[in-house]
Amino acid sequence: MTSIIPVVLSGGSGTRLWPLSRAMYPKQFINFFNGRGTTLLGATLGRLKRDGGFEAPILLCNNDHRFLVKEELEKAGLDAKAIILEPVARNTAAAITVAALAAIREHPNAILVVMPSDHAVKDEARFVEAVRRAANVAATGRLVLFGIQPTQPHTGYGYIKQGDSLEGFKGGAFSVQAFCEKPDKDTAKRYLSDGGYFWNSGIFVLNARTFLDEVARLDPRILEAARGALAGSQEDLGFLRLERKAFEESPNISVDYAVMEKTDMAAMLPIDVGWNDVGSWSSLWDIAPRDEHANYAHGDTFLKDTTGCYVHSERSLVATIGVNDLIIVDTPDALLVADKNRSQDVTQIVADLKRSNRKEQEQHLRNYRPWGFFETMNIGPRFQVKLLHVKPGGKLSMQMHHHRSEHWIVVQGTAKVVIGETEKLVRKNETVYIVATQWHRLENPGKVPLELIEVQIGTYLGEDDIVRTDDVYHRAPEETR
Repeated sequence: MTSIIPVVLSGGSGTRLWPLSRAMYPKQFINFFNGRGTTLLGATLGRLKRDGGFEAPILLCNNDHRFLVKEELEKAGLDAKAIILEPVARNTAAAITVAALAAIREHPNAILVVMPSDHAVKDEARFVEAVRRAANVAATGRLVLFGIQPTQPHTGYGYIKQGDSLEGFKGGAFSVQAFCEKPDKDTAKRYLSDGGYFWNSGIFVLNARTFLDEVARLDPRILEAARGALAGSQEDLGFLRLERKAFEESPNISVDYAVMEKTDMAAMLPIDVGWNDVGSWSSLWDIAPRDEHANYAHGDTFLKDTTGCYVHSERSLVATIGVNDLIIVDTPDALLVADKNRSQDVTQIVADLKRSNRKEQEQHLRNYRPWGFFETMNIGPRFQVKLLHVKPGGKLSMQMHHHRSEHWIVVQGTAKVVIGETEKLVRKNETVYIVATQWHRLENPGKVPLELIEVQIGTYLGEDDIVRTDDVYHRAPEETR
């Protein structure tokens, strides 16, 4: 029996939906639309569940996002076949090759359904049916990609030119005549008027062995690097860490360029499932629930004589008067105001921020950790105030700071605190004082979240002022707290 294995690519640099999305917290982990539904990754995981006849998924992500991915799996009630950590970014060709090698260890005739973690699909039942049809095509040795019927002359997508119909398959599978780069506006309009052109969804249904054979033929460096990285991999708290040196040898290239545009085995299956790659604020507006004036509003907002806008506030009241087609996103540390028609240019802003060494491109004021999160509330010349939220069972590392002392005030739950050789329970409205250079640890032994206010005082308050030992999450020294 052919096994269909979902492969979820959960990379991302957090640039296209900045400032809500950041490098350390990209869009697949965000719950959009007033908290309704789930995150993009959670929705992706939920499409092809085991009770629908699919195997457990394989996920690939980077080290920084590993605990966020694990938490999404827990929320979805799923166990992964593997969570594979890429030590460096090498694009989709290397990632999918690693996944294919991992899959055929257990299932020699595996069919892979390769999906980005951050796409939206409105009709999930039709999507599942399309995957099953595509799997039948892939079982004959084809490498299938989903094509989306274009509804507008979009310049942000690559296009696929439909070839001849493949005989013997119900539901209309076709050969691929050509892959087309992201076009300019006039070219995109011509594609729509000519017909036979489809958006490249970036979702693939692949015969794993055929794919590996094609990688070996077209660019054996990718296969060699993937094999070496997998052979030298190590298990770590349920994650599979690829061997860095071997993986670095892989070319940094997409699967489209490396394989799909060169192979004779490519096939295209058109689908109509309400697909959106959520690749910009304007595409998010496209799928957002909007009012009678075509506005989407989240948070504390007041819109007057306003049409066609996406307004998101996480901080304070956002009021608009007499504006149209704007993107307004207000977060505690950054505000974006953009013409909706130029939302693709947000990545340029993020690149400029990165060149300027601005922390706003990388991290929110709320920093997520495997034990929970901390959120910066106020910063002064020699002090800093934070909220620490520790999940039930969460346990920070044993640590020490050279340049700061810390005052903790418990506002919810019960804290188990170790300072030097002393251990005690600290309850709501009780305080703890930790002197610089004292070894200490914080833990939540209870069944409800622990929250406390931390006031830091010292000459240096950076997160890198930490010496850690005995970390239950096996984090590297550069991973703070």
